[in-house]
Amino acid sequence: MRILIVDDEVIIRTGLCTVIDWKELGLELLPAASSAEEALERIPQEKPHIVLTDIRMSGMDGIELAREIKLIFPDTEIIILTGYDDFSYAQQALRGGVMDYLLKTSRPEEIIKAALKAKQNIMDKWESVKQDNLQQAALRSQLLERALNRGLHDDEEARAQLHQWFCKNGVDTKADHGAGIARQVLLVSCSGWVTFAELLQGAAENILYELLPCVTLMDKDHLVMVVRYEAGLTDVAALHKAIQRVTETLKCAVFAALGPVVHDDEGLRMSYRVAKEVFTFQGLLGSTGLYTQQDIQDRSGSRTVCTEKEEAELAAILMNDNATDLRHWVNLKVRTQLEDAAATPLSVQGYLQSMVIAGHRWLERASTTEQDLSALSALSKLEGEGRPEEEVFKVLSAIMNIFHQGLDQNKYAYIHKAIAYIRDNLHQPISLQQVAGFVHINPNHFSEVFKRETGCTYIEFVTRERMKLATDIVQSTQMKVSDIARRVGYEDIKYFTQQFKKHTGRTPSEFRQGGKD
Repeated sequence: MRILIVDDEVIIRTGLCTVIDWKELGLELLPAASSAEEALERIPQEKPHIVLTDIRMSGMDGIELAREIKLIFPDTEIIILTGYDDFSYAQQALRGGVMDYLLKTSRPEEIIKAALKAKQNIMDKWESVKQDNLQQAALRSQLLERALNRGLHDDEEARAQLHQWFCKNGVDTKADHGAGIARQVLLVSCSGWVTFAELLQGAAENILYELLPCVTLMDKDHLVMVVRYEAGLTDVAALHKAIQRVTETLKCAVFAALGPVVHDDEGLRMSYRVAKEVFTFQGLLGSTGLYTQQDIQDRSGSRTVCTEKEEAELAAILMNDNATDLRHWVNLKVRTQLEDAAATPLSVQGYLQSMVIAGHRWLERASTTEQDLSALSALSKLEGEGRPEEEVFKVLSAIMNIFHQGLDQNKYAYIHKAIAYIRDNLHQPISLQQVAGFVHINPNHFSEVFKRETGCTYIEFVTRERMKLATDIVQSTQMKVSDIARRVGYEDIKYFTQQFKKHTGRTPSEFRQGGKD
């Protein structure tokens, strides 16, 4: 906050400048003025917040100076300092907008008190203006949000208020088709600052507000703009140029989604809906650039379900408890989806959820404790607040930890790990020696402990698990019996059918038919 001292007596000027430590009071002392005329010449450039002036000076006096200052800068606080103890002068000074009236014989403490009072008055005004601006901004945001989402056709007063704000910023809501005046919605998101993300969005808003005829609304992590579109003045080229200015000035990446040009309130809502749809493609279209509906119209959607091969890859990684391999695998799969030219936000989200479901299915197969499965319930879906690969890795990593932490608490953890391995490989021949080798245990010892822990021999367990899987497939799909046999590790269909009937009392076809009855 700046203070200017005005006095035609050099001794008084010097004394006021040196006797009081203005910096300690939180005031920046400007070079003193030797006359009212000099002060008036400097004030428009230096803009002091407080003026401390003599009342009696050659030429223009302090009362006239106060009146002139109030005409130019009405919020400036003025303190009159005089050697004349004349009440009529004090009255004139107060009528002229002077805040306080002090004698030159006043002690420094009295001058300091008056200066601090003036400073507090200014701070109170600033706070009042700030609160008023916040209230106005909140109201404007509410009305703009309503106009874009629901319309204001049923609220004439709200429409008039919003129209006033639009016109103030050169965005006339009463479209003049003859003059080519129209509007369109632009959504802008900035990234690249490790911290102060909210500050970055605000800085971008200020730059765009200066460059474009628009009204703005800050919506969480992006900026909503209604831009006046006028051929030759504001067009796509101008928008590109404005976004480039933000990029270069703030050293950040700018992603912008543009709705179509419209001419009425209903059209404005449509422009907003289109811009929002395009905005959801951020990450698929890239992290920078200006995009329209044309950039997404040919995207029909990529695949949304993991393949059996991908599920097997994931199962192996989760079984091996390798976080590095898991991160690399997730990054590769997610990146492949994001780079697919047909991908849409919906198809990508479906695929990501499929990856999580594949992890759930693995834990359900691999787990032998209810504790593991109860912990799984807390990992049912993606939060969708961070980078997609980080979100998926976080969930799958938690699933992997649940399983292996459970193993660490079991004396015969290798038996549970062997069971998980068996369930993941029922589609192929898996011998006892192969499984024992996987858990690094002597086959004879493994066979003995396995029977003690599971209550059945290795062959009995594998056959039971294969039949359990086969019955699930028969009940839930229309897959051919021959395909089901191969899916659970049997090349001989006749032998598979015999085993199935032995365990269920019916053939696969009879079992499927019975399930429908």
